[in-house]
Amino acid sequence: NGEAPLTANGWIQILLFFLAVLAVTAPLGAFMHRVFEDERHFLGRSLGWLERLVYRAAGVDGREQAWSTYAGCLLAFSAFTMLVTYAIQRLQHELPFNPQKLGPVEALSSFNTAASFTTNTNWQGYAGETTMSYLSQMAGLAWHNFVSAAAGIAVAVALARGLTRRGDGKGPAKS
Repeated sequence: NGEAPLTANGWIQILLFFLAVLAVTAPLGAFMHRVFEDERHFLGRSLGWLERLVYRAAGVDGREQAWSTYAGCLLAFSAFTMLVTYAIQRLQHELPFNPQKLGPVEALSSFNTAASFTTNTNWQGYAGETTMSYLSQMAGLAWHNFVSAAAGIAVAVALARGLTRRGDGKGPAKS
């Protein structure tokens, strides 16, 4: 079939990667649990001030939200980030970091790309370097690679909390 067989070096790399993932799974899972449950963790001391500053600026009061409020906030956040990404693509000819002097991305392509990156599907129907400016790629697409995954984690945590919490937000749900 024309494919080269996997070498000993290839197998060693796969094994080392597997062992590295296995080694960090328990400590990373424990750390994430502490963060998601607002328990003490090793970064709290060095970065806690920044977290409190961001929470204060965002108006976070620490209370848990009803599912409908949470869903509304998630949809509003996603809609806003999608519109910003769409606007960056459509206005890239007017924005900085466009040394190739690329024109605006076509409307339907901009919408499709913004929607796919917002939903973390990252479908691309264009040639990146000949369609998107540096700013469009950095501030629109690469940024979405982070925030759409973060939104997905937030939804997973909210779902887990919804399944395990009592109505008062404290402790496991009663069966």
